[in-house]
Amino acid sequence: MSREKLVVIGNGMAGIKCVDEIIKLAPDKFQITVFGNEPHPNYNRILLSKVLQGDSSIESIVINDWSWYEERGIRLYTGETVALIHSDSQYVTTVSGIRADYDHLIIATGSSAFIPPIAGVHKSGVISFRNIDDCRTMMDYAKKYKKAAVIGGGLLGLEAARGLLNLGMETDVIHNAPYLMNRQLDRMSADMLRKELEGQGMRFWLSKETDSIFGLNRAKGIRFTNGTTLEADLIVISVGIRPNVDLAKKSGIETNRAIIVDDYMRTSKPNIYAVGECAEHRGVAYGLVAPLYEQGKVLAKSICGQKSEPYLGSVPYAQLKVSGVEVFSVGEIRQEEAETAVQEYDGIRGTYKKVTMKEGTVRGVILFGDTAEGTSLLELVKRGAAVSELNRPSSTGGSSGLDHLAEMMPERETVCACNAVQKCTIMSAVTQEGLQTTDQVRDHTKASSSCGGCRPMVAAIVQYALSLGKESVKAAIPPICGCTDVSHELLKEAIKADSQSTIQEIKTALGWKKQSGCSVCNSALSYYSALYHPQASYQGSNNDAYSGFSLVTVPVSPVIINGSLEPFDALSLGSELQSCCESLPFPVPVKAAITASMHHPAGVLVHDIGITGAPAGWEIYAGGHAEHPVKQGQLIAIAETEALALTVSLSCLQLYRENAEYDEPLWKWLERAGIIEIREMLLDSSCQMELTGRAQAAALVKQSVEGLGESICLK
Repeated sequence: MSREKLVVIGNGMAGIKCVDEIIKLAPDKFQITVFGNEPHPNYNRILLSKVLQGDSSIESIVINDWSWYEERGIRLYTGETVALIHSDSQYVTTVSGIRADYDHLIIATGSSAFIPPIAGVHKSGVISFRNIDDCRTMMDYAKKYKKAAVIGGGLLGLEAARGLLNLGMETDVIHNAPYLMNRQLDRMSADMLRKELEGQGMRFWLSKETDSIFGLNRAKGIRFTNGTTLEADLIVISVGIRPNVDLAKKSGIETNRAIIVDDYMRTSKPNIYAVGECAEHRGVAYGLVAPLYEQGKVLAKSICGQKSEPYLGSVPYAQLKVSGVEVFSVGEIRQEEAETAVQEYDGIRGTYKKVTMKEGTVRGVILFGDTAEGTSLLELVKRGAAVSELNRPSSTGGSSGLDHLAEMMPERETVCACNAVQKCTIMSAVTQEGLQTTDQVRDHTKASSSCGGCRPMVAAIVQYALSLGKESVKAAIPPICGCTDVSHELLKEAIKADSQSTIQEIKTALGWKKQSGCSVCNSALSYYSALYHPQASYQGSNNDAYSGFSLVTVPVSPVIINGSLEPFDALSLGSELQSCCESLPFPVPVKAAITASMHHPAGVLVHDIGITGAPAGWEIYAGGHAEHPVKQGQLIAIAETEALALTVSLSCLQLYRENAEYDEPLWKWLERAGIIEIREMLLDSSCQMELTGRAQAAALVKQSVEGLGESICLK
């Protein structure tokens, strides 16, 4: 069978990450051709500053070497620039005359340094800082000259300046704002950063506007708008980036600041996609690695013909990679954007922490000097978590503080935001795969392989897992109660595997410290018994231990669909759902609401399951909660028919029954498990069938659920 032709324009992190995901999903589906305008294989551009600072070699930042392409049958053209995309005939041509036909085309051209219109900016001795060649140029200049200046006091500018210092050059940083990293920091943290970097040897010119670069044959210095000058042999421009859209624009593809894409990374031309820094999604072009990887995963599924969760945008964050300095920032941190929820300053340790809030939710974070909490606080910002969740153990400084955070961090909390690696994945890599070092875990899980900001936390978790040992890792998970050392997960596994033993026998086998138990563990035992073995007779089982299902229904209402009035029969759907769920055990009481129309509210957004009729079909929400803490339900799916709405709702409830812990509300399970992962499972029709089948078997429901094979249309 002939393979489809896939052409990728761009050999950077976003494009090759997408190719990697595609090969994992469908290794034999595509004949892949990649064009890259640099003469190198795929490398980690984010770590260029580490190369410049002497912490890494150029070879060590290569992500995929030449053999990686060969082993996967990828045709790689390096040093080649694509000149035009012929979208009508579906082929591309390069400047050197190479032609490549495609069935699918991915544009991943990235971005270039923004060069401001300063007089003399094109003189010899003026460079940007974007690629390996720029690194080498700066290294070469450092051998001949002593004075360097960096225009731009943002992330990249400071990283370049630190590298120039390491190369032995006197380094001045020019910034047009009154304090450094003014988009990511407040005045206090910026002042702390400036003092730290001044102590390392940097000099700063703040609130300065560059008028021109002087020098006859090559750059000799900078002239400011107030007439003062600064001598410099090397001038590095680092004032921002500009998406590379010229190729797309002249090929007739719709662009704005970047190439406009939809939620599946599709451009305005058929079979052409864009991903990474050159893509503009919902008006935003991202310049950080985590959003680019998220986009790549969505595009990979879409291009492989698999059902995919749409890309809905990302929460960008900043992490400074300068030796001896730790800085992390995310979200709304300006005074006019949000209020201060937490502000801590430690002058002795040189640390600063600020968390902002708005309408009772976490909106932004600044960390200086100790960024160990960065990933966990990032998750709170992403979720719009309640400020009450800030009452968690924090670092006490140094390695002991990091070790404490590694121990206290929840098992399913994300450690590496770039690659979405959770703590439990790292723990498992150590205990189950026998890995011993942080580098081994990085290579196996990808944790810390991108920006590297999470590496200290990854290292701490690796050491924590090694200290526990394989058998003790499970015991490190909090037990159900004081009567036992057994966790909910271990108890579920034990009961699921044993349908014959009584509850008392299970307690004995698992080493219950208090054989009589308590209301907490006895109720959990009874619930899990009823969940996994509904037909079995467990001696001592408390049939009232598990909770029931209640439903509020607002009846039929006319709704306009495709220009005509059609009724949404909420009573019928409610009756079916009630019939399926009324005899099912749930971890806590489940409350559902169904209304035939958005104009007849039934509180669907503050119920565990909420269903409402809408022009596109039945909208299904999950995770609402009307009492403290108040939670708004999240959209799970839009079902085109009543039967499919029933299937999706029942599948979601069964997934909750099987994966939640006893006494864990649906909203809390949804936050812990992750809405994206849950939606992906509910998108799979075979998964729907399995879940509804198990739910019906457990409840002994006789009536069948129609439409299991229908697809879900996600908003």
